[in-house]
Amino acid sequence: MSPGRTEAAPHLEPADDSVALAKRLRLHTLRMVYRSKSSHVGSCLSVADILAVLYKDFLNLRPDEPGWVKRDRLVVSKGHAAAAVYAVLAERGFFPIDRLSRYGENGQSLSGHVTHKNNPGVEVSTGSLGHGLSIAAGFALAARRLSSGARAVAVLSDGECDEGSVWEAALFAAHHGLSNLVAVVDYNKIQSFGTVADVLALEPFADKWRAFRWAVHEIDGHDHTALRQALAAAGHAEAPTAIIAHTVKGKGVSFMEDRLLWHYRSPSRDEFEAAVAELEGAA
Repeated sequence: MSPGRTEAAPHLEPADDSVALAKRLRLHTLRMVYRSKSSHVGSCLSVADILAVLYKDFLNLRPDEPGWVKRDRLVVSKGHAAAAVYAVLAERGFFPIDRLSRYGENGQSLSGHVTHKNNPGVEVSTGSLGHGLSIAAGFALAARRLSSGARAVAVLSDGECDEGSVWEAALFAAHHGLSNLVAVVDYNKIQSFGTVADVLALEPFADKWRAFRWAVHEIDGHDHTALRQALAAAGHAEAPTAIIAHTVKGKGVSFMEDRLLWHYRSPSRDEFEAAVAELEGAA
């Protein structure tokens, strides 16, 4: 296996790329949310490109050996994007794709917030926002002390960066020089009850991370080349790396894009069919 790549999985053809994977993740997510009459479809659609690039081109993992001690650790701190996380794990071969049809069912393991119990490939349950970066920093520090060569990545929501625990972890990571730690912020500008700017403005956001002594890359979070380049650069930094990925809530479905409505709402049948048709017709 080449460094920084997941091993080939049955569901992903070798010639397949991260863009095609992201498209499938969006379709899986829509079906899962619609069937379960659940929510957070907008958050899942905004993070799909980030997850696709991480799993296709960056993370060093073994789907057939999820407990491999030298694996990279990913903590998806925005645990409400669970459907997208389960979709990418299934696509990469951690468990069968048909298991996605049981998302949100009582008694099943694919719950509405990311959970590690009975879900290979999930490092830790998340959804209580603000904890993921601390956990990832712990993984990174442990990997360095064990000389395992492993990296740790935390995918954060922008809204959770309102919380002091995020910045405490950022201070800790810089103090310990955790150059094997990457934070990717899904900066879609919308949180539970309004825009980030209205609820608690983060700007100047990049400058805050720089002031905490992180290496910072500010990019279009839907540009796969930009994502790959920022992740590759993280391996050469002497400090933890923050990737501020500007995204669009509901990306890929025109009537969901940049709309607060789709943080909590489940699509109707007509909306679901229209969304699927739009995504399937996309290049």
